[in-house]
Amino acid sequence: MNPKIDEYINSASKWQEEMRFLRKIALDCNLTEELKWGVPCYTFNKKNIILIHAFKEFCGFGFFKGVLLKDEAGILSKPGENSNSSRISKVTSTQEIKDKEALLKAYLFEAIEIENAGLKVQAKDVSEYSVPEELIEQFNKNPELKVAFENLTPGRQKAYFLHFSEAKQSSTRTSRIEKYIPRILNGKGFTDCVCGLSKRMPSCDGSHKQLSNN
Repeated sequence: MNPKIDEYINSASKWQEEMRFLRKIALDCNLTEELKWGVPCYTFNKKNIILIHAFKEFCGFGFFKGVLLKDEAGILSKPGENSNSSRISKVTSTQEIKDKEALLKAYLFEAIEIENAGLKVQAKDVSEYSVPEELIEQFNKNPELKVAFENLTPGRQKAYFLHFSEAKQSSTRTSRIEKYIPRILNGKGFTDCVCGLSKRMPSCDGSHKQLSNN
């Protein structure tokens, strides 16, 4: 058991008992727990299998390759409109988790088998992503932004679509888009380095933090 996960769960404002139960289920399936992206992540042979998600209205397992699961019980849902691979099993009480324990374990073992078999999720073409209305509004206001966005690589476009679409509120989507307009006009992707200090160009490795410390 990873002490970082203890700290994460104990500091959570909601779903503590539910997350402890989900954690037990994951460990019962011989998964290794780590803290990745600030949340509990469970791996098998160093391959990501699930995250434990805790949102305002629910918590649950987030399956990295959930789209490949059979989901005969119909317990999985997309975390976002543009989600291509991941799927979430939502729960709202410890009793619900108890009722679904055997089912969740079956899904976990299936997810491990998928990873062991080396199955891949087919990448979604950029044309299949929904363009947020707020981004279309910005394109209409600023044709130069539209041209710059269309000149980005498909991978960079996808990253922006996902980041913008993850926000549930229109105002949040708008603020996210406005924040990244200068970056897009510069031909930079969501995770690209803009300070020139990164040792992993063109990707950002966090070297920009040195600037604020000087």
